[in-house]
Amino acid sequence: MIIQPIRCWQFVFAIIFFSANAVKVYSQDLASYIEVAEENNTAIQAFDLNYEIAKEKINEVGGLSDTEISAAYFVSTPETRVGSQRARFSVKQMIPWFGTIAARENYQNALANTEYVNYVIAKRKLRLEVAQKYYELYRIQTTKKIVNESLDLLSKYEELALNAVEVGTASAVDFLKIQIRQNDLLAQLALLDEDLKAAKIQFNALLNIEVESAVQVADSLYLPAEDFESTITDISSNYEILNYDKLAESILQEELLNQRDAAPKLGIGLDYLPVSERTDMVVENNGKDIIMPMISVSVPLFTSKYKSISRQNEIKQAVINAQKSDRLNLLKGMYADAIRIRNSARIDFLKEAENLKQARNAEEILLKNYETGTIDFNEILDIQELQLRFNRNQVDAIMRYYKQVAIINYLTSK
Repeated sequence: MIIQPIRCWQFVFAIIFFSANAVKVYSQDLASYIEVAEENNTAIQAFDLNYEIAKEKINEVGGLSDTEISAAYFVSTPETRVGSQRARFSVKQMIPWFGTIAARENYQNALANTEYVNYVIAKRKLRLEVAQKYYELYRIQTTKKIVNESLDLLSKYEELALNAVEVGTASAVDFLKIQIRQNDLLAQLALLDEDLKAAKIQFNALLNIEVESAVQVADSLYLPAEDFESTITDISSNYEILNYDKLAESILQEELLNQRDAAPKLGIGLDYLPVSERTDMVVENNGKDIIMPMISVSVPLFTSKYKSISRQNEIKQAVINAQKSDRLNLLKGMYADAIRIRNSARIDFLKEAENLKQARNAEEILLKNYETGTIDFNEILDIQELQLRFNRNQVDAIMRYYKQVAIINYLTSK
């Protein structure tokens, strides 16, 4: 099925390019704006930095605890068979139970994965927001063109009315009505200019560039002959849902780490005690320094803390499952609504295209009557107003269509 173009311009700008499983409705210009936004947006940069911090923490948790080093000097030297002890130097290192360090790294890696998913979600939401504002800019800019075309058309009607007044086939009132209509369109145009200025500032602020920077928007967009295929089951692959899976994995790794922390901890150390030689007698090993290796075990006799953490992790898993189910249902509702609005937009576009065709036919009939001197300028203005409304409705339908397609892409594309 071929879609009829809007009067006075042709739809020549294709904004569909392909991904693995979905058609993305970003025009070439829009794609470049999205790239700029991803590079400049400070919120995205913050998510990226948080991900880098989370990755770096893997190195942090992979190390051992601080080594304890101590030194003591005997004010009153204890005497031994081989001499008096002058000082004591100790070094001690606690070592976690086997597999604890790996468990810490796995837990931190799981946390880093959640940060990465948050980063991806933020980028996808930014792309959606840029697309939505881009299509709003398109609506305002294209509506301005339509209003300007209506003003040009009114200028021709004004000339016809002036000629009709001169020959007595129309009254001055008809001429004044056309001028009133022109004033109304000029006011609409001024309001659209204000809307466009504000929309451009908002768009550039989203891209984090100079707010006065020029914005290039597609001259025209068209509805594709067919909608790209998507199903509600695709939502299960949405990164917002994947985020809950990553959170669940991090809690699983936290519980494995908790079990390792509940295990005993080993300690190894060494004491060194320098000994002074005895001068009052000669003995074997006189003045021999003392070297004493040590090993210790830290046993968690009271395990209520670890049991409590395990119970908390069970509750956390239940909470995440409930949140995931709730979010999935919400996204499904958003998907159904987006499909409805997208399909309604297509229906509205086709309806207005047919209405516009009939309005043009009526306009031609009325203008032919001008040759017989029976032109009715009230009907001319009514038809002209209808054409303006139908054209604007078509532009609104196009904007709504692509906004909803952008939402559908966000919800279903991987």
